[in-house]
Amino acid sequence: MKPMPFVRPYRVSDRPALGEVCVLTAHNGQDSSGIYPDRELMPTLFAYPYVNHEPELTRVLDDGYGRAVGYVVGTADTPRFVKWFRDAWLPAVAGRYPEPGGAPRTPTDEMIGLLHDPERMVQPQLAPFPAHLHIDLLPPWQGRGYGRALMEAFLDALHERGVPAVHLCMARANTPARAFYDRLGFREIDVPQEQGPVWYLGRPTTR
Repeated sequence: MKPMPFVRPYRVSDRPALGEVCVLTAHNGQDSSGIYPDRELMPTLFAYPYVNHEPELTRVLDDGYGRAVGYVVGTADTPRFVKWFRDAWLPAVAGRYPEPGGAPRTPTDEMIGLLHDPERMVQPQLAPFPAHLHIDLLPPWQGRGYGRALMEAFLDALHERGVPAVHLCMARANTPARAFYDRLGFREIDVPQEQGPVWYLGRPTTR
């Protein structure tokens, strides 16, 4: 009998798989490796810091054979996470990704610029939504209910901590993801668009 996929807590051994899922979904839900040649860059921004800082919040989709094929990562307290990112995470990765001087010339430069500006994650309009998240699934696992299962597990973990609401930031070009978030009850938050063509979406953690 074929094993069934299921959502479970993160294990340290999942880290390489999470990095791979991040790379293969980081360009508007598609493979980013042709845009960012360093395959560690996008996970260093959008996956690894969360599993270092709050691994207990991370949930993964296990394919039934022990391999993570999707995940949701995040933090319960964005300002606290940003302070940790500045004080602990950046010093650990800046040797590999030094802050670029001048205007960005490549997509990699743009991402490294974001890496060195964690304070961009703290916006006054987001204060009622103190948690934030990133969720990614490999394409073969999308559209099958697994994204909803991951999100519900993450929302439950936040709710158990007493966190009232959560937000996310997404590229406007990723229209399938916007439809997914709309179905899950996320609503647009009016935040000045300083980070490019993005949406900020939020919802309560109660289901």
